[in-house]
Amino acid sequence: MISEKRQEARKRTFLKGRIHFNKGASSMDCLIRDFSEMGARLELSETNTLPESFDLYIPQKEMTLRSNLRWRRGDAVGVAFLDAQKPASPEPTAPSDPAIAVLLRRIAELEAENAGLRSVIATMGTGLASGTRLI
Repeated sequence: MISEKRQEARKRTFLKGRIHFNKGASSMDCLIRDFSEMGARLELSETNTLPESFDLYIPQKEMTLRSNLRWRRGDAVGVAFLDAQKPASPEPTAPSDPAIAVLLRRIAELEAENAGLRSVIATMGTGLASGTRLI
């Protein structure tokens, strides 16, 4: 049995994220699979180029969190948020124009749908590689 060392339980998520490092000169996409106010589990294509500290931007939540790498396993990493109580940058205020708010919400919905479809496509590719046939 695995003992839980976290102070707070993480919620399963499927959020798109963007990792920024080297003072903003470098970035990479990731998928946030578990999330809490204290930390997260991220999936990304290349974990060995990831520095110990970086900013994690979550477009759907419109927040950036300063993150510290805790562990690496395969294509996943665990991170702890350095300032767990507050985002690294202040959250933007809601747009005053309702039409812009509707568009921003729709963009977030489409990004989430796009990430879900990419996951399905990746799963289909894995199934084909393992010998599963499509009918």
